[in-house]
Amino acid sequence: MEIQEIKAIIEAILFATGRIVTIEELRLALEIDKEQIEKIVKSMQEEYKTRGIELIKVDNGYQLCTQKECYEYIYPILDKRAKPNLSTAALETLAIIAYNQRATRAEIEAIRGVNSDGTIYKLLDYGLIEDAGKADLPGKPTTYKTTSEFLKMFGYETLANLPELPKYKLDANRQIVIDELIQENPEEKNLENSENN
Repeated sequence: MEIQEIKAIIEAILFATGRIVTIEELRLALEIDKEQIEKIVKSMQEEYKTRGIELIKVDNGYQLCTQKECYEYIYPILDKRAKPNLSTAALETLAIIAYNQRATRAEIEAIRGVNSDGTIYKLLDYGLIEDAGKADLPGKPTTYKTTSEFLKMFGYETLANLPELPKYKLDANRQIVIDELIQENPEEKNLENSENN
């Protein structure tokens, strides 16, 4: 099969499914190896850079979607529903689960300090988190993990791309103190000294 034909088939599969298609699914459909698929997809991604669509990688698969820059033009025509907004509570809960895959409700509530039932149900409803099985703890509580929809929504290929958390320590009152965010700027210090003199 020629490369242009393979590109056309990949494009057709991604367009028709409208979902993330794994590399394994493409490999089975095209009967070519993973490395060749990845090389062809990279080439397609370059070709799409000047067009209204893009080919994104999510986890171990690919999906065809519109360019982010076109959103403001597409949204009013395509979708008249109100776009769901995530509350601060939902974002906090989502961040906890993203950095602690297989977190239990009790662990989430211990970190947030408030009941998180409603927030968890809302995130499950949006498809941003899912049941990750039962924890090996008394009562066998349900654990939660993020989904590929979460990666897609926030623009990450994998969880490894999440920003690194700042380093912290606990003070005498067992409160978190973040070291990296409190750095004295030498220029500000010199300005203060000159004003005091």
